[in-house]
Amino acid sequence: MTTLAARLVSLLAAHGIDTVFGIPGVHTVELYRGLAGGGLRHVTPRHEQGAGFMAHGYAMASGRPAACFVITGPGVTNIATAMAQAYADSVPMLVVSSVNPAGRAGSGDAHLHELPDQRRLMAGAAAFSHSIADPAELPQVLARAFAVFAAARPRPVHIEIPVDLLGAPVASASPPPVHLARPVPPPALLDQAASLLAAARAPLLLLGGGAIEAAAAAGALAEWLDAPAVMTVNARGLLPPDHPLGVSISPSCPATRDLIEAADVVLAAGTELGPTDYDMYDRAPLAIPGTLIRLDLDPEQAVRNHPPALALIGDAASGLQALLDRLPPARPSGSGAARAAAAREAGFAAFDPGTRADLAWLETVRETLPGAILVGDSTRQVYAGNLGFAAAAPRSWFNAATGYGALGFGLPAAIGAGLARPGRPVVCLCGDGGLQFSLAELGTAIEAEVPVILLLLNNRGYGEIKSYMLARQIPPLGVDLHTPDFALIARAYGWDAARIVDRDGLPDALRGAAASGRATLIEITA
Repeated sequence: MTTLAARLVSLLAAHGIDTVFGIPGVHTVELYRGLAGGGLRHVTPRHEQGAGFMAHGYAMASGRPAACFVITGPGVTNIATAMAQAYADSVPMLVVSSVNPAGRAGSGDAHLHELPDQRRLMAGAAAFSHSIADPAELPQVLARAFAVFAAARPRPVHIEIPVDLLGAPVASASPPPVHLARPVPPPALLDQAASLLAAARAPLLLLGGGAIEAAAAAGALAEWLDAPAVMTVNARGLLPPDHPLGVSISPSCPATRDLIEAADVVLAAGTELGPTDYDMYDRAPLAIPGTLIRLDLDPEQAVRNHPPALALIGDAASGLQALLDRLPPARPSGSGAARAAAAREAGFAAFDPGTRADLAWLETVRETLPGAILVGDSTRQVYAGNLGFAAAAPRSWFNAATGYGALGFGLPAAIGAGLARPGRPVVCLCGDGGLQFSLAELGTAIEAEVPVILLLLNNRGYGEIKSYMLARQIPPLGVDLHTPDFALIARAYGWDAARIVDRDGLPDALRGAAASGRATLIEITA
């Protein structure tokens, strides 16, 4: 026999979880009794929102889920924002919380950490939220969670366990995990899609974050079709920066929209075709006049935003490879590389000087630190990167400036990425406003021994919002902030710190930080 909490830990390990983010509380101490000696790494953030963002960064960098342990009530509401970001970005994350015992939960009698309906609150930011009523439910509920992570559209899952059940005795034996494969589209529909693509005169690929594991198949299919491949923010790097068919200019930009509108057949794989990628300026809905084929794991998403002529429901990597396998050995070359180059050149030419300068900063990071993972908050350089940065590889560029758009994401997500991919440089791109949302996580990086390089753009306030207000003749209230001495604070937490004023000083600062193996703040004074 063992306790329910200890069984939970052993089941998590059996499902491949190796890291738990959480802050102990009186309502979760039995989980920590179970964690002791359980073989899982525990990381203590300074705020439960940070725990969720760390799990997000871990999953984005590695492709594997992490778990979070939070207390009932404030722990749950604190992590809800991070769950909503992960839900919007289709990121797997398991959140295990306590809940008050039956008779106290939702009673209205003002018990500690009581919420009226905690499970219902969490359900809005999760694939599902389940309340354990009987310890025997746990293995099946966890199996459902990992089925979502492995074979469905990955999103957060919340499981709550009453405090009085965490220490309940249960049998230690558990059934082995069931390993599921993602579905592959039906052969007949793949045949139809392959015929449409083979006959296309000006084909185009739209690649989203759902295709992040499909780099080999996506590149090979683009080359066979001689088709430009437009990559959304979370798909950047599926084709490398020097690939003649790769287009990392946002599909919200006129040049990329022109490319899309000129295509006679468009294959959209693993992309929502949603406005934060395709209409971030909110000027006009995206037009796709050509024949649209959608390949998506989520049947509902496959018919949202832009209903397709043909929907392929299944895994992007398997689906793209299956399409490639159905095409003849060779196809005469066309104009794909020229069309892609024209879109890249026109897109870059249309950027304002500030955006081009910010892209140069990002390219300097990419070239100075090969293999680096760039994790962004909502800040100016990240906005520029989302418009036109060509990432070196998949899972090396992600941020919270699309989808849900939560501020404060950058530093904790970078810590999660560093834990997931030790040995690779992790560069966090953050502004002074966003950093102050999660400044205390500087301490977590030191405790967890993650040598994050924090590239901080300090314009002493919410500069992007201030510009937005001024452009609309709105008095810029609430956007000029008192900012502390960030270098001094970083050093107090045990970080190294440096200041630079222009891009000329960046390569040496990056190389020095990487060589030191220490968490380092590089502040850019604007």
